[in-house]
Amino acid sequence: MIVLDTNVLSELTRGRPDPHVVGWLDSLPVHEVATTAITAAELLHGVSRLPSGRRRAALSDAVKVLLGEDLEGRVLPFDSTAAERYAEVVAGRERLGRPIGMADARIAAVCRAREATLATRNTKDFTDTGVELVDPWQHR
Repeated sequence: MIVLDTNVLSELTRGRPDPHVVGWLDSLPVHEVATTAITAAELLHGVSRLPSGRRRAALSDAVKVLLGEDLEGRVLPFDSTAAERYAEVVAGRERLGRPIGMADARIAAVCRAREATLATRNTKDFTDTGVELVDPWQHR
């Protein structure tokens, strides 16, 4: 399973998304692609912060389509297994002297709980979390 990070889904809401990202995503079996509830929250929060207007309305619609249609039934929750993995991720990074933000740690934990690969542009933020990473921007 491939879990899409916030920056991958954000790219898809752009007027002209990177063709390499779109091509990479199109090459994957639909049922193998998911995201996390944490990413959904980050996207919805980003839209909520925008002032009312056309841009906010367009992004709101795009996010609703991504989460409610394109990824319907494939928004993974932060459950009790993910909570256990979260503790491991955070403690492991603390031992390395490389703390990790709560949202990134939760995303990594969901991936570890599901033994999933995380697709992100920010691979450095997720190194040493025990999660396999792929950068869609590097697939040419």
